[in-house]
Amino acid sequence: MKARVTVMLKDGVLDPQGEAVRHALGAVGFPGVEAVRQGKVIEIDLATTDRAEAEAEVKAMCEKLLANTVIEKYTIELA
Repeated sequence: MKARVTVMLKDGVLDPQGEAVRHALGAVGFPGVEAVRQGKVIEIDLATTDRAEAEAEVKAMCEKLLANTVIEKYTIELA
């Protein structure tokens, strides 16, 4: 089973990388971009085929390592 985890900063947390991208987009001819939030996508191949087990395992991975849950939120997609 494959899992895709998307990690983003929580609303209200400053995103200096996103702001740098927004500024750069304006500089290269895209002045209408009002905000950019940058995050990360992590793809994981899991041995299990049990959906509930996979979701629990990936959630534990996020809580322990993949996301800083104080300032980041995450979503999990299983396929």
